[in-house]
Amino acid sequence: MKVSRWPAETMRTGDTTYRHPPEACPIMETARVARVLDEMGTLLEVRGENPFRCRAYHNAAQALKTLPNDLAPMLEDGTLAEVPGIGQTMLAKIAKLVTTGSLPEYDELRRETPPGLVALLRVPGLGPKKIKALHNELEIESLADLRAAAEAHKIAKVTGFGAKTEARIIEGLAFIEKTGDRILQSKARRIVAPVLDAIAHHKGVIRAEVCGSLRRRADTIGDLDILFSSKDPVPILDDFIQRPEIAEILAHGPTKVSVRLAEGVQCDVRGVSDAQYPFALHYFTGSKAHNIAMRRRAIERGLKLNEYALEGPDGPVKCKTEEDLYAALDLAYIPPELREDWGEIDVAERGPLPALIELSDLTGTFHCHTDWSDGGATLEEMARGARDAGLKYLGIADHSRVAAYAGGLSADRVRLQWAAIDALNEEFGKSFRLYKGTECDILPDGSLDFSDDLLAGFDYVVASVHSSFGLDREAMTRRICRAVSHPKVTMLGHPTGRLLLARDGYNVDLDAVIAAAATAGTMIEINADPHRLDLDAEHCRRARARGVTIVINPDAHSVGGFSNLDFGIGVARRAGLVPSDVLNALAPAEVDRRLKQMRTRV
Repeated sequence: MKVSRWPAETMRTGDTTYRHPPEACPIMETARVARVLDEMGTLLEVRGENPFRCRAYHNAAQALKTLPNDLAPMLEDGTLAEVPGIGQTMLAKIAKLVTTGSLPEYDELRRETPPGLVALLRVPGLGPKKIKALHNELEIESLADLRAAAEAHKIAKVTGFGAKTEARIIEGLAFIEKTGDRILQSKARRIVAPVLDAIAHHKGVIRAEVCGSLRRRADTIGDLDILFSSKDPVPILDDFIQRPEIAEILAHGPTKVSVRLAEGVQCDVRGVSDAQYPFALHYFTGSKAHNIAMRRRAIERGLKLNEYALEGPDGPVKCKTEEDLYAALDLAYIPPELREDWGEIDVAERGPLPALIELSDLTGTFHCHTDWSDGGATLEEMARGARDAGLKYLGIADHSRVAAYAGGLSADRVRLQWAAIDALNEEFGKSFRLYKGTECDILPDGSLDFSDDLLAGFDYVVASVHSSFGLDREAMTRRICRAVSHPKVTMLGHPTGRLLLARDGYNVDLDAVIAAAATAGTMIEINADPHRLDLDAEHCRRARARGVTIVINPDAHSVGGFSNLDFGIGVARRAGLVPSDVLNALAPAEVDRRLKQMRTRV
């Protein structure tokens, strides 16, 4: 079978280098198909379909998430049919998705399921079964229906709910109202990839780029913005509105189209002349505060800056690129991630900014899970996946014993895993290194889940909170400060516990935690899972100012999870971090030296 692939190469349009986002590369094809199958299972559950049928989709999705390889060659050589959980019927659906990019049964399910019903899944604690029950008992089909029923105290009377569940639903609805219709950066990248690809490859397009908060790599994204340059934008926009991703056309003019995509996200596409392109790219990238500061600077120099030009006393100031625009205002180039008006203009006035960290700077990573706890891949599969991703070492950090829900390891199983790691390291020789680590739970009083003697046997320790989120601010701060001060703790994992667009972080004085980590010499991770992105950019800046070393970890539970690292890089760049600020951007020998040095702390 001949299988088409997402293009993974770099393509140039004019002077702009356009790279397909990570989720469009072959390794992400597996994740994309898994998402579709998982969603199909959920949609079937919400509709009350046969639970065995629903589970078949979820099982197949989970099976795909554990695969270390791209689906294309596995379809070609027949090995995908040998994967447990993927029968012939499911195999045909997967092949259809991979080869055509769509699945009629999926499209039909989405059409037939009220979109408001699916939106209820955003409410924390409301799963498909509970949504089905509310739909049957109270005819709830939207968030508005849910709020009305909760405020009328009807939900508490439904069997299996009660007053506490009703109160949590009201809290969840308040959180959704606060976050609005924003989406995760990972979802935004996935949605925009085929749209940008189509525009960038149009014969009339000179240059094209994503703008807005996605280009600045914000934690969550509102609308999508795409800019292109052309001698005549009209035919390009006319062709664009015929795209299958478009569900609704909101506005259609000669230079701009606003649409709502099938995923429910608004996307604005603008066309400008190539002479206008650098000014428009800068303006529509934002942020608003950065743009205001730039316009003010232009005025101070007798110039006028808008979204289409930089005007001087003698006429327009020609700029081919954004770099030219910044130079015209006596500034070094400011990367998009830094454009938030936190002082970046003052820094750029003094000279070139330090080269921000890049994904290619990472030499390895830590905080990764295997099938010894709640991961989906073996030690060897994760090691080979990391090596294939260009990493020189990988830290394994399966859960500690108290995390029984995640297959937490007992002391005996820890020692067995150490032996397995030793065997693999002997096999790898000097070409690759596995580090023995743990994600050790921080207990409510701040003590650790493993004894000091056992902790001493690890190469490194990630300490994380996974329980008792409701402690008050003082107790939670004391808890985490005690943990980061422990001499066997190497790094603090997901410091606030937040889940973007799902739950707020716990109530903690993060500045006090950073100060305690600085005093103890403990590192803090950027958990690069796109649902977390925790530590955030602002606190990364504060941590660096206190001398705390940052570690970028993917929290990977499968080989595909290594792609999370790029999201962590985005946070680090927004914080202004350079390679020397990040442990796993250092040379492997230096990383090893620092880990050994930390193990000698008392």
